Amino acid sequence: MNEVLLILGMTLVTFIPRYGVLALMGRVQMPKPLFNALRYVPVTVLSAIVMPDLLLKDGSLNLAINNSFLAAGIITILVAWRTKNLLLTIVLGMVALWVWRVVFPV
Repeated sequence: MNEVLLILGMTLVTFIPRYGVLALMGRVQMPKPLFNALRYVPVTVLSAIVMPDLLLKDGSLNLAINNSFLAAGIITILVAWRTKNLLLTIVLGMVALWVWRVVFPV
């Protein structure tokens, strides 16, 4: 029962702040510069989530050759940029991570 209440509570806390914005979006014309700026929100949020894992280890900057996350991240970015293929990017990024961990063990 506690789990159900927890899920309902999380649903309300997540839904209520978003509903107001979604309800207004249909009625209010958004300025063009704001609409264009919102296109970059997903990339910005993803970068904020991923970059600490790529660059930090135990709270300090880690640019060492054995930083497999950073190496695989760079390779993944290059593959995504060149191919524009999501599945290939994911597969080659994972392969790069595994190979880098074998070649440069921690």
